Amino acid sequence: MNKKGSASIIILTIIVVLLILAIGGMVCINVYKTDRHIETTEADNTATPSSNETAAQTMDEKPIEPADDEKSDPGVRDDTPANETASDTENKDIQQRIETVRSITEVYSRTAPEGHEDMRGLNATELVSELRCGWNLGNSLDSAGSETNWGNPATTREMIDAIAAKGFNTIRIPVSWGQYTQVQSDTYVINPEFLQRVGDVVDYAVENDMYVILNTHHETGWLIPTDKMMGDSADKFQDIWTQIALYFKDYGDHLIFEGLNEPRDEGGEKEWEGGTAENRRIISELEDSFIETVRATGGNNEKRLLLITSEAACFMDSALKDVHVPDDPYVGVSIHAYTPYDFTFSHEGDYDDWDGSHKSDIVWTFNQLNKYFLSKGIPVVMTEFGAERKGGSDDNNDEEVVKWMRDYMSLASKYKVPVVIWDNNLVNGNGERFGLFNRKTLKWEREKIVDTMIEGYQP
Repeated sequence: MNKKGSASIIILTIIVVLLILAIGGMVCINVYKTDRHIETTEADNTATPSSNETAAQTMDEKPIEPADDEKSDPGVRDDTPANETASDTENKDIQQRIETVRSITEVYSRTAPEGHEDMRGLNATELVSELRCGWNLGNSLDSAGSETNWGNPATTREMIDAIAAKGFNTIRIPVSWGQYTQVQSDTYVINPEFLQRVGDVVDYAVENDMYVILNTHHETGWLIPTDKMMGDSADKFQDIWTQIALYFKDYGDHLIFEGLNEPRDEGGEKEWEGGTAENRRIISELEDSFIETVRATGGNNEKRLLLITSEAACFMDSALKDVHVPDDPYVGVSIHAYTPYDFTFSHEGDYDDWDGSHKSDIVWTFNQLNKYFLSKGIPVVMTEFGAERKGGSDDNNDEEVVKWMRDYMSLASKYKVPVVIWDNNLVNGNGERFGLFNRKTLKWEREKIVDTMIEGYQP
C-alpha cells in the first residue's frame, strides 16, 4: 500500500472514532436527562427509580410502570396534571358544588345583628379561652318532626335572655338539618323557612353577646360512616354545610360551627368505644369535607372557629388516636364526657351518691384530652356533659350532683376546657332527666347545680 492510501485510511479511522465518541456522549446526556426527569415527576410519590430501571427505560424507550402500591397512591390522581395535587382538584370539586348549591337554592347571606359582624383575628386557642360555661338548647331544633315535637315549647327570646342573665356566656344550638332537606337537581336543599327559624334563634343569643355553637345533630340515621352505607350521604352533608355557611358567613367570631355530633354507626361494632377503623376513617373524611366546605364559602368563614370531634365524641384512646386536626389555626376539638357513666346515667348497676372515690375517672378523662390535644396546643370544648336527676321531685340526688359538679369543674378549670351542660328540659318523669331550666315557666329547677357550675369554672 502506498503512502497516499495509508494517509486516507488514517483520516477515515479518525472520523469514525470521532463519530463513535459523539454518539456515546449523546447517549450519556440522554441517560442523565431521563434520570432527572423521573426524579422530578415522581417526587410526589417519593419513588426514585433504581439504576436498573433507568437503564431499562433508556434501552427500551418505554416509561417505567409504577408498582401496584404506587398506583394507589392518592398524592396525584391519574387524571390530574403533573403540577396539580389531589387537594387542588378536591378544592375545585368543592367550589363547583358550592356554586351549584348557590345557584339552585338562591341562598343569601343573613345580615348579622348590628355590632356582631367582627372577626377579631383570634386563633382557636385564643377564642376558646373566651368561652366559659355554656348551656345546650337540647330537644328543640334537633327534635324529630318539628321544634316542639318532643314536648318543648318553641324557643323564645325571653328564654335565651334568662340563660344569659344566669351567667352563661355560651350556648350550643343542636339542629337536625337532614329532615328539612329536599332534593332539587341532585342537590339537597334546606327548607328556607327552617333556615330562617334557626337564624332567629341564633340572633337571640348573639344579641346577648353569647358565643353560639351551631351543629348538625341526630343525623346518624342517614349519615352512617361505613363504605356500604355512605352512598351520596357525603354530598348531602356537604350541601347542608354549604347552605349553613353561606347563610351565616357575615356573622362575627361569636358564631362557631361544630361539624358533627357523636358520629357513629348506630348499633355497630364498638359504637361508643371508638368504632372501627373504617368508621373513624370516614368520620375523618367528613370532618375534612366540613372544614374545606366552610372555608371555601368565603367571608368571615375563612377564619371562623370550627370544631371537629372523634367517633361518638368519645374520649377513649381508640377514638382519639385517629382524630386528624388539620394545619388550620382556627380549628379546635369538641368532646362529650358524661363521666363516670355509672353516676351520670340511670341504669342497672349505677350509683346515686358522690363521695369522691370515683373522681379519678374525671381526672383520667381530662388527662386524655391533655395527652392528645391540649399539650399540643389544640383547644378542646366539652360541648356536652351533665348528670341526670335520680329519684323524684322531693327525694332525689341533686345534692350529690352538686358535689360531683364541684369536682368536675376543678378539672375543667385546671385544663382550661370550657364546658357546655346538656339540658333537655326533662326534670321529672320517664326518660333521661337532664332538665335544669323550665322553658315554660322560665324558672331554674336545679339551680344549685347550675350555680356550682358557673361559680366553679375558674380557668
